[in-house]
Formats: sequence, C-alpha cells, structure tokens
Amino acid sequence: MADTTVPQAVEIDCSTGIVTTRDLTADEIAAQAVAAQAAADQKAAADAEAAKVAADKAAAQAKLAALGLTADEIAALSK
Repeated sequence: MADTTVPQAVEIDCSTGIVTTRDLTADEIAAQAVAAQAAADQKAAADAEAAKVAADKAAAQAKLAALGLTADEIAALSK
C-alpha cells in the first residue's frame, strides 16, 4: 500500500502564538527530495573517504611491519 499522506509544514507566529499547519507544495516536496539526495550523496562520499583513509593506514602499517618494525613501534609513529 502506498503512503498517500502529504508532508506538512508547521508555521508559528511568535508574536501571536498562532500555529498554522499546511500541506507542503509540490515545489517544497521536490526541494526536500533534492536536499535528501544531496545529503545521501555527501554521506556516501564521506564514508568512501573514511574507508580509503583506513585502507591506506592499514597498508602503511603492513609496509612498516614488512620492514621489521614491531607493532609497538608502528603504534608509536601514529601518536
């Protein structure tokens, strides 16, 4: 079953305390979808960057270990 509820905006007039609830317009819904997609894209890029940094760090530590450094020596370089 499809969700048929229309997102709503709540507007509060601070000078009078009147609270108005209204349906979002098609343009507001579209803008919300664009913003959500941009946020998802940004999160995916940040996650990919974090994974790359972690992989690069692991590769560097493996190379140092191959050169004969101990785990304690490698850890000391990271401080």
